[in-house]
Amino acid sequence: MKIFVTGGAGYIGSHVAKTLGDLGHDVLVYDNLSTGNEWAVLHGRLVVAGLEDKLTLARVLKEYSPDAVMHFAASIVVHESVISPIKYYLNNTACTLNLIEAMLDAGVGRLIFSSTAAVYGIAQGVPVLESAPLNPINPYGSSKMMNELILRDASGAYGGSFRHVSLRYFNVAGADGEGRIGQVYKNATHLITRALKTAKGELDRLDIYGTDYPTPDGTCIRDYIHVEDLAHAHVLALDYLSGGGESVVLNCGYGHGFSVREVVAEAKRVTGADFNAVECGRREGDPPELVAGNGKIKSVLGWKPVHDDLEYIIRTAWNWEKKLA
Repeated sequence: MKIFVTGGAGYIGSHVAKTLGDLGHDVLVYDNLSTGNEWAVLHGRLVVAGLEDKLTLARVLKEYSPDAVMHFAASIVVHESVISPIKYYLNNTACTLNLIEAMLDAGVGRLIFSSTAAVYGIAQGVPVLESAPLNPINPYGSSKMMNELILRDASGAYGGSFRHVSLRYFNVAGADGEGRIGQVYKNATHLITRALKTAKGELDRLDIYGTDYPTPDGTCIRDYIHVEDLAHAHVLALDYLSGGGESVVLNCGYGHGFSVREVVAEAKRVTGADFNAVECGRREGDPPELVAGNGKIKSVLGWKPVHDDLEYIIRTAWNWEKKLA
């Protein structure tokens, strides 16, 4: 099939585009390269443009006439969203509206949307289910929630001619097992990436925010999912929509988590570096535990993760970090 991939030069988008290309799909990546990289586009061709450019977007979509769209283009740094909320509502929400409008005009009716567990905010239940209340606590989460509401209403209004799958990611980590692509951020915020950069000597310390949470070792617990398992979920979502599946929202996680201390210990073991990890006070807005209820994605898509292994997640990320060095 022909797949239009927005943000396909970024971390997650490039892994999904790689997987699609490996499976023989025709891929067109649409990315402004603000955070993505041209070298990360391993298959298909790249159009360098932004979703705010409605004329270019409409022209490319009509000319390419894809069977489906996968939408990854977004700003994702939580702290930045708090100090620059307008940027997030423009780049994440307004640009998604531009994309949906262009899709409808071009007669493209299948969309797989990159959402986030941040829509839940401080989740009350563990594991958190898709039916849990949406209560984001930062503009990043709010901008993604707004997109989900827009997609819900669009799917309701246009019936079978517009259908979508929203995949709510938990903590995505790791890299391509063959070391071709991986995460590249100027100011990484993810725990595993920061731990590895500390092990590599790029950072002088790794801060551990909070050691008095009601968890077994006092640090926060998160559900880490390998980026290749996430990419496979997107392929299954494509098959689901192509087979006539109705619009649906699905969590993407392994259904269990690791504490910050456990991640740090494993990162030290994998890298062989006893790097400096400093215990600090709690960071505002961090829930003690955030783990995906993943029964729905398994039943709806038949998803079976194959990289549910913290050592593998960290090792592939570490191999990539060493390659960057």
